Amino acid sequence: MLQDPTLERLLTFLRRSPTPWHATSNMARRLEQAGYRRLDETQAWSLSPGDRVYVTRNDSSLIALQLPSGKLETLRMIGAHTDSPGLRLKPNAAQAGHGWLQLGVEVYGGALLAPWFDRDLGLAGRVHVRRADGRTQGVLINVDRAIATIPNLAIHLDREANNGRALNAQTQMAPVLWQGGGETGFEGLLKRWLYEQHNLESVEVLAFELCLYDVQGASRVGIDGELIASARLDNLLSCFCAIEALLGGDGSQGALLVANDHEEVGSASASGAQGPFLGDVLRRVNAQCGDAGEEGLARLIQASRLVSCDNAHALHPNFPDKHDAGHGPTINGGPVIKVNANQRYATTSETAALFRELCREAGVPVQTFAARADMACGSTIGPLTAAELGVPTLDVGVPQWAMHSIRETAGSQDIDYLIRALTTFVDRRTLR
Repeated sequence: MLQDPTLERLLTFLRRSPTPWHATSNMARRLEQAGYRRLDETQAWSLSPGDRVYVTRNDSSLIALQLPSGKLETLRMIGAHTDSPGLRLKPNAAQAGHGWLQLGVEVYGGALLAPWFDRDLGLAGRVHVRRADGRTQGVLINVDRAIATIPNLAIHLDREANNGRALNAQTQMAPVLWQGGGETGFEGLLKRWLYEQHNLESVEVLAFELCLYDVQGASRVGIDGELIASARLDNLLSCFCAIEALLGGDGSQGALLVANDHEEVGSASASGAQGPFLGDVLRRVNAQCGDAGEEGLARLIQASRLVSCDNAHALHPNFPDKHDAGHGPTINGGPVIKVNANQRYATTSETAALFRELCREAGVPVQTFAARADMACGSTIGPLTAAELGVPTLDVGVPQWAMHSIRETAGSQDIDYLIRALTTFVDRRTLR
């Protein structure tokens, strides 16, 4: 199997990004290494033609902006999201019972629950503490070793398990963490990890947002390494491809990457696609670099295009009947244009035509997905961003299997295909 530097960067990004906060931090670090300057939403901004800047909100959403050398008149926007379905701890997480310290969880998003059983689980997220001097501070932690598991019930005790069993996340999915629970309990563990990872002593834990995750790392699978297997491919794979395209372009055009949090739970938050984050940034940028005022902003938005990137359902060889016969994208068959007549995807014939041209110019194959007429269709940040801003939008994505599982699968060739198409978009002089 040949080593591919791009795929190695992807695997590293996936391993180091177990939560939206870690993913955003890693993207910010990559941007800074490439010369991007961080902006603070609470401070005045000073922007000039040719600037490369980024801003985060809630530490879990990010917008990166490449300004043209001249006046800002149009933007090539790429959208993705940083969150993935999974299990998150409740605020009073510790549960003691039958000799074990367990953790109370709630399901985040539309997670496929069965694959969470019998996995080696780590814990990561954001913790806010009060230091000994009275200051409050938020820090990221990542316990990247197997500290918990959700054991399955033996088939001898549930003979109907293979015939389909409803799962109760409240009563059947509390991970076991510690036999006996020790004297300090879960808060004592948190303080231990805070000391180990940040050298924080004598702190009071005020609040946390913590996610369980599978510590099995991302890897290449298949005789020729034709597959990528990992948690959180939906949608960190799109975040990675977007960063690669933004940094790999020639820098001549106005370009923007927005990576929103909370897509998997509806996007209705200050940092979600249904919130004001992107609009706030565009207004501030346009006021300094474009034609100021509402009319100038409206012209900028209508002259721009947004490619919303979120993975698509690949044709499953064991379940081919789950796809419409004419719309079954194949793994390693190229990026997928996603279409839905009921606006679950934001693609129009105009924006689909633009993307087909981009793929033709990049020498990349392209596919189309539409759901069966008798099945419900998922959605993305595309329709929400289009509705909030009015920007012409299309939805595309890399085809994958096992969407929303604890471990998903995509094609290794499709990574390069999407990056090439998005780089062509970022560099394109005209958007019509």
